[in-house]
Amino acid sequence: MSSLKAKRTRDEIARQGDETFELRVRGSLRSEDQARFVAIDVDTGDFEVDEDEYSAVMRLRGRRPDADIWLTRGDGSPAARMRLGK
Repeated sequence: MSSLKAKRTRDEIARQGDETFELRVRGSLRSEDQARFVAIDVDTGDFEVDEDEYSAVMRLRGRRPDADIWLTRGDGSPAARMRLGK
């Protein structure tokens, strides 16, 4: 079982998460995803979208158990973002 220790600092995950969201994720989202949560693996760019943040994170964690995860809203709202290390 993997530990929940991040490979990066909080600031590094935030920077990489924002960059990955803009470059790889935003264009893949549908209009109905704007208010949903988006969990992003900052290494691979893999992501999950769900109305529930826990569900999005857990589905992504199921595929990428060692991921440093950045969580945001589909519209990129900074208020909803958080870092979820391993």
